[in-house]
Amino acid sequence: MASIDIPKFQTAAVVDHSGANIRIDHRKCLVKLECSGACHTDLHAALGDWPGHEGVGIIVAIGNSTANSPVKIGDRVGIKWLADSCLNCEDCKKGREQNCSKAKLSGFTVDGTFQEYVVSFVNHVTPIPEGIASDAAASVLCAGVTVYRAIKYSQTNPGDWIVLPGAGGGLGHLAIQYARVRGLRVIAVDTGAHKKELCLKLGADKWIDFMECKDIVSEIKSITSGGAHSAVVTSASASGYQQAVDYLRPGGTLMAVGLPGKSTLEASIFFTVFKSISILGSYVGNRQDAVEAIDIAARGQVTVHFETKGLKDLEEVYEGMKAGKIAGRIVLDMSKK
Repeated sequence: MASIDIPKFQTAAVVDHSGANIRIDHRKCLVKLECSGACHTDLHAALGDWPGHEGVGIIVAIGNSTANSPVKIGDRVGIKWLADSCLNCEDCKKGREQNCSKAKLSGFTVDGTFQEYVVSFVNHVTPIPEGIASDAAASVLCAGVTVYRAIKYSQTNPGDWIVLPGAGGGLGHLAIQYARVRGLRVIAVDTGAHKKELCLKLGADKWIDFMECKDIVSEIKSITSGGAHSAVVTSASASGYQQAVDYLRPGGTLMAVGLPGKSTLEASIFFTVFKSISILGSYVGNRQDAVEAIDIAARGQVTVHFETKGLKDLEEVYEGMKAGKIAGRIVLDMSKK
């Protein structure tokens, strides 16, 4: 294979400390990134209220001391929020690599993907199969994997009703599709005509605009004849959690996914016990979850709706996220200077 020219300097977006402004910087350079998704977790990291990654590119170098590498130079791979883990602790061995006490996190404890080149770890990068473009795969690596795992563990069966607060957002619009792949009936909860159109187009069975509906709990119970079987809350607002215990049917499962900063989850203890409700936290996904989520998308069963921006537009993207005005995902094209 022909050698790959690696420059001595690169362009990167840097947040010097929590709460600082974004600074575009040139840093010494190893995956050559083609694109990177812009995730709410990155926004929280920049603001300092939650630790904060979705990069796809080509491997251009592998360390000389790397033994038994599962990937090689020239492979197209993805870099996730979980950059590395020890693979030997109890959590790693039980498939909870994301909970490893020695985990390295992209953009938080190690350099992230808002740059042209990034050093990553051969055992944790995700091979990207043919059938999916790099810019689409970028969002699957975090948003897709996160909702895929949550739905996978939502204790639902084909035909069950699942409620998705925040359905028109980056995670939510993918959750609709992964839920449909598993044969679930979807109630999309969000606000705005653009998000309504997107959710129904993607296969949501019912739409509820939380700004217009006067009683979301009663509406969901009416649609589902008694309550939903599960709710996967992907919104970055605490309000999405507060009603879930009320509209879930007995034996229902609340999957906590969205990260509303320092907000707390409030639920009626009486009705949580009385209705045998399960409340489960679901944090990104492991290596196998990533392979499965990417495979489903590569087979055309899940489509990422995104808009492409340049790295220089990152601050503008964050403003759109904070205002809740972005439907789908934003992907940063590293070729756009």
